[in-house]
Amino acid sequence: MPLKISSSPHFLSKVDTQHLMTQVLVGLIPVICASVYFFGLRAGLLILNCMVTAIATEAVILYLRKKALAITDGSAAVTGLLLALILPPTTKWYAATMGSVFAIFIGKHIFGGLGANIFNPALIARAFLMAAYPKMLTTFSAPIRWLIVKPQQWDSISQATPLVLKKFSQEITPNLDLFIGNISGSLGETSAICIIIGGLYLLIRKIADWRIPLSLIVTVVIISEIGFILRPTNADVLFHLFSGGLLLGALFMATDPATTPITKKGRYIFGIACGALIMVIRYFGGLPEAVMYSILFMNALTPLINRYTLPKAFGR
Repeated sequence: MPLKISSSPHFLSKVDTQHLMTQVLVGLIPVICASVYFFGLRAGLLILNCMVTAIATEAVILYLRKKALAITDGSAAVTGLLLALILPPTTKWYAATMGSVFAIFIGKHIFGGLGANIFNPALIARAFLMAAYPKMLTTFSAPIRWLIVKPQQWDSISQATPLVLKKFSQEITPNLDLFIGNISGSLGETSAICIIIGGLYLLIRKIADWRIPLSLIVTVVIISEIGFILRPTNADVLFHLFSGGLLLGALFMATDPATTPITKKGRYIFGIACGALIMVIRYFGGLPEAVMYSILFMNALTPLINRYTLPKAFGR
């Protein structure tokens, strides 16, 4: 057998960034369809705004950095799409544009570009918008289920999210409404069934590692079941699984390979810690939702987790 000597990487895979991002976009199609169905044409325009702005920002920064114009790899499009899906339907166009620019510039390129970012770009952009426009980012509209709505009608139809209703009014939204998506919330967080379909597609295609979403969801199930037994007003397991951004975060945000641990043991730790933080903040925190802050906090700890979970070198 001839010995072939070459520089690294020694293994060539057909799976490249463009393929991964394309599969993520395919996995998000059910979520996109649900957001347009429940929140109308404005949801589609918001998604288009974020994706186009993110791609344009990526192109400008790559040009200024004198890098190859690799916008066709789909990473900027995925970042813009994910940001749109975690924004309220009534988010103003200028805020969505600023968030998309922030996600690409600060969330991604300030750390070195694709794969070098510490935090999930879409989530760090949402955190920025929460600080800049707190009222806008916490005002949600009721689902409307038609495609074309006059702007004045949008502003007049508002409704609290299930987590807000539970935390401040002790009102529990029916699980069937949470499962289908007939509730208020961010664009891509309302329909649990559509998120599950898209997430299963990524897991079956092995685009996302199952360890983080599984450990995160199991942790939430255990803690919420204990909380429900101790105090039924804490709401049951299905409520906590289907409400807020838990499923979208677990399946599409916490599985980001650039900002999560690379070791198998580390991914279990990441998922368990995320799930525990989510429930602690939901039970005891001042905010009803906790997925964004939990994932960002664990993103910051990812280098430490990697350091202590790397396997020992052979023979040492």
